[in-house]
Amino acid sequence: MRKAAVILLAAVFALSLLADFVAPYSYATQFRDAPNGAASRSHPLGTDALGRDRFSRLLYGARVSLLLAPSAALVSVVLALVIALLAASSGWCERLLLAAADLFLSLPWIFLLLAARALLPLNAPSLAAALVSFGLLGALGWAGPSRVMLAALKQHLGSDFVLLARASGCRGTRLALVHLAPNLIPLVSAQFLIAIPAYLLAEANLGLLGLGVPEPLPSWGSLLRELESVPAMITHPWVLAPAVILILVVACLYWAVSADKHNV
Repeated sequence: MRKAAVILLAAVFALSLLADFVAPYSYATQFRDAPNGAASRSHPLGTDALGRDRFSRLLYGARVSLLLAPSAALVSVVLALVIALLAASSGWCERLLLAAADLFLSLPWIFLLLAARALLPLNAPSLAAALVSFGLLGALGWAGPSRVMLAALKQHLGSDFVLLARASGCRGTRLALVHLAPNLIPLVSAQFLIAIPAYLLAEANLGLLGLGVPEPLPSWGSLLRELESVPAMITHPWVLAPAVILILVVACLYWAVSADKHNV
């Protein structure tokens, strides 16, 4: 099952990276004489209300989502690792950072995203707005992984190899980077894989609310806005393609994570 999941993920990721060559049209090209067009040979998934080819926008949207979601996951995991290492260094630092983690876990992130989007100028480029949205998601997502990493670090601090390192005079940054951090690599990779589908789903939720990647740049979240109309789904079932691809990708990522957990 994991092999099939990895193959599907690789295929989707490759198609998204090659969108400039695979997509028949640009994501912004409009066919004004064919709005809401049915699926055809020239438009495999039909066209949207503005006459843009859905298949092309699906490929370009996959590139946006599959590049920015792992980037946000990387930001959150790196922040979590640094904060966990700092928290493990002293008792008062641990109490302070655990309180900060509780605060971040309780923050209404959707309102923070609203505030961040409101600070952007109305004519802000779509890519800049997308980077702000995913960057904020990554910055807000460190609290959960940091707690997991801190618990693992506290177990390692009592291990024989750490006691031997301290007895040999190893302290501070060297102890953290040379002896502790390498032992967290399996856990960090698992947390990274867990965060990617979480951010994909978070962006999809934001897209449905109109807070995700702004037009004309597509993402899976913004493409899902077409699902707001039930009659449109009945008459144009191909609008479900982004939802189907998103579900498959998230399921494959979770299969990969469940297999990776056995190595943690």
